[in-house]
Amino acid sequence: MVTVKHRKLLGIQTPPASRVHPLVRFARRHTAGLLFLLPALLLFAFFVWYPIIYGFVLSFQDNSLFGGSGSWVGLGNFRRIFADPLFTVAWGNTLKFALYGLLFGYAIPVVLALAINEVRYGKAYFRLAFYLPVIIPPLVTVFLWGYMYTPDGGLLNGLLGQIGIGNQPWLQSPNSALQSLVVVTTWANAGGTMLIYLAALQSIPAELYEAAELDGAGIARRIWHVVLPQIRGVMLIMLILQIIATFQIFTEPFTLTSGGPVNSTTTIMLLIYYYAFQNADLGAASALSVILFLVLVTLSLGYFGVTRRLWAAGE
Repeated sequence: MVTVKHRKLLGIQTPPASRVHPLVRFARRHTAGLLFLLPALLLFAFFVWYPIIYGFVLSFQDNSLFGGSGSWVGLGNFRRIFADPLFTVAWGNTLKFALYGLLFGYAIPVVLALAINEVRYGKAYFRLAFYLPVIIPPLVTVFLWGYMYTPDGGLLNGLLGQIGIGNQPWLQSPNSALQSLVVVTTWANAGGTMLIYLAALQSIPAELYEAAELDGAGIARRIWHVVLPQIRGVMLIMLILQIIATFQIFTEPFTLTSGGPVNSTTTIMLLIYYYAFQNADLGAASALSVILFLVLVTLSLGYFGVTRRLWAAGE
């Protein structure tokens, strides 16, 4: 048998090996796995990527919910929504809601997870108690809080009346409506985030706690110097997810306040709904959706760029 070494000694030229593209080589090697993934990829493309692409197309067209002309209008839809006074109002309310969500909805799950992790007895009970609101359907949640916020005869005002405080216009005042919605969303979603933090806390090596205790560190110092650095990665991921979720708030203002009073709870998602289903203007709704999509993508890319540098500097 003539080997490659013998060919070189005898001066026989070895035919060049056929070059196969890495993607083709990968497809041949993982054909079975790709076939199993194909149905999921097709569904994902049809229900996710196709609507995104079609939304970009609609944003440059004159389309109505009841059958518009479909003619191209260029940036006309964008100019119209920029001229709408509600555009600025909706963005202002959305940014306020995101800020309140970060102050309460992001911090409270961390505090709950740290507190439950330090409890010696009844951890399972507390985990279940705080997670129960997550499994309640969103509409049930908003109707429950709608009853609690009722000005006359509501649960919260009834409790305040027992201690001599008059009825409060929770959802009827522009000064308190948005903050009241933040309470609803925090109550409904904090339990799920808390479980994620609890799982991260369980992965911290026990040796670190023991070393901190031997050094005489109290609970506060253990949390600051041991716990928080260990769950930093999870907290960074949850922060961007929290920002994205707060920018897409819709169910609570739609069902509890309908954007009022005096448009104080009109958010971007609610304004998109009004454009599409009240004004039957799919072009304007798509244009506003594209703007929101680009803002969230820009925020996400910038956030991950900054956190990657901070992470590298910390290492």
